Amino acid sequence: MFRPAIRQCTRPLATSLKPNCMASRAYASAGSVKFDWQDPLDSKSLLTEEELAISETAERYCQERMLPRVLQAYRDENYDAAILSEMGELGLLGANLDGYGCAGASTVASGLITRAVERVDSGYRSGMSVQSSLVMGGIHTFGTAEQKDKFLPGMAQGKLLGAFGLTEPNHGSDPGSMETTARPHPTKKGYLLLSGSKTWITNSPIADVLMIWAKLQETGKIRGFLVERKDCPPGTLETPAIKNKNGLRASITGMIHLDDCPVPEAHMFPDVEGLTGPFTCLNSARYGIALGTMGALEDCIERTRTYAMERKQFKNNPIAKYQLVQKKLADAATDAAYGTLAAIQVGRLKDEGKATPEMISMIKRQNCDRALWNARVLQEVFGGNAVSDEYGIGRHVANLFVTQTYEGQSDIHSLILGRAITGLQAFV
Repeated sequence: MFRPAIRQCTRPLATSLKPNCMASRAYASAGSVKFDWQDPLDSKSLLTEEELAISETAERYCQERMLPRVLQAYRDENYDAAILSEMGELGLLGANLDGYGCAGASTVASGLITRAVERVDSGYRSGMSVQSSLVMGGIHTFGTAEQKDKFLPGMAQGKLLGAFGLTEPNHGSDPGSMETTARPHPTKKGYLLLSGSKTWITNSPIADVLMIWAKLQETGKIRGFLVERKDCPPGTLETPAIKNKNGLRASITGMIHLDDCPVPEAHMFPDVEGLTGPFTCLNSARYGIALGTMGALEDCIERTRTYAMERKQFKNNPIAKYQLVQKKLADAATDAAYGTLAAIQVGRLKDEGKATPEMISMIKRQNCDRALWNARVLQEVFGGNAVSDEYGIGRHVANLFVTQTYEGQSDIHSLILGRAITGLQAFV
């Protein structure tokens, strides 16, 4: 059993160098520095000791405990819910939240966890992101003291599982048009009745707590509600799984059907209304995706490099010797390095209260797009062997298409950025 490496760290990132020493020291050591193809721009040098320790704990767990089971899980379209409890034991859930059994680590540290998980599989990262960023993050930001005390400790341990119900069958990229409603219970004071449907909801078939976004019938305003499965009368809540997916097969996805499902008014977020609530949650998760997809791309690079070094063609040369293969690896490594640096920068700004939603859109869009593009190109290096799931590259390609699509499809983030650049709304 791995022991938690997450702890508070107050030691500075690096001791400062005197200006008159900096240039000469860099010049003197330049000849001895070796290029690291796995971290081309030395992103590790930007991390604190705590962040490095968290990253190492996450990487070790993911490679030793998750990687051995992902291939069969993907084939069987089976998600092992014990993964979240294992992460909870290590302090990896809601790592950037304070209190309630959470580690209170940095935003960058939480992103490094998603990178480690997505290096194994995007589906595993999706299940963790919903738990940590969307549901726990939403409760931590918008919940009452009672709601936080009730749900967050169990969720931090992975004993309570969460799902985030925003997307609807008829309103994917247009959540403002949602049809799910909440109306006063006609006979039970202090309760509301939720009715409507949500779809493509990660974790919904196994979730204990479902964060549902619905319009209050009386005001037409969107509000957030916490629905406990155990308290729902038969027939008022159904969460069927969506099977036969082409991607994210190692995570569980479903729908949410609500038919006059009673929810205590005390389980409604008290102060947030409109799309501010769900979009705040989504921005946190989008950050994790931005750094997480770099983990998937890095795994694609490593798998492709290993294959190219071992595969020999044309006068018994390893195909890694040939220019076309090397260019593919160079392009992918560059995009992974740039994407990682950009995500670290935005994470730092987020913790300082200086990050804008458009920054999140930029790194989510760019990193997802480049991860998918490069994974598809690297897949070509495997030739016909790429069809075999044992090589892993095809699984990443299928998964990365989904990451480019959910929590804001790339074109939608383009319009968000375009609006910020021009001041003109293109969503109409």
